[in-house]
Amino acid sequence: MKNNFTVLKSNIRDIKSGKNCTIIEPSNLYECELGDNVFVGPFVEITKGAKIGDNTRVSSHSFICSLVTIGKNCFIGHGVMFTNDLFKNGEIINDINNFFPTIIENDVIIGSNSTILPVNICSGAVIGAGSVVTKDIKIKGTYAGNPAKLLRKL
Repeated sequence: MKNNFTVLKSNIRDIKSGKNCTIIEPSNLYECELGDNVFVGPFVEITKGAKIGDNTRVSSHSFICSLVTIGKNCFIGHGVMFTNDLFKNGEIINDINNFFPTIIENDVIIGSNSTILPVNICSGAVIGAGSVVTKDIKIKGTYAGNPAKLLRKL
């Protein structure tokens, strides 16, 4: 019987990385940038054009797509998903020119299994596990829920 499938192995290619980065395989990282002392756990995908700042830790099973910039000293929990398409017209967009950027400033903590839509999150914010961030976060504080709401200022 003939196999009718293609096997693609994990891939780390064409990345720019600072000093002392650690990438645990299997992971897919391509055409992205990692600052100094970045840790990337297993089963993570970081795609073309994404940028991860110095001393940031990305835990296992997370997905960081194009146009996502994560600042310095951040923690991204397990299974955090970023998206750059809002599917406004009910269609999948395959053109990066129609995607939206996400900016995560410095010292941000994002709890496990959170979903981050194209937003800006200010420095020092804490996003609780399982949250869905649908709007910009402009005040340093703890946020949680679906959609994520301010629980308390920090």
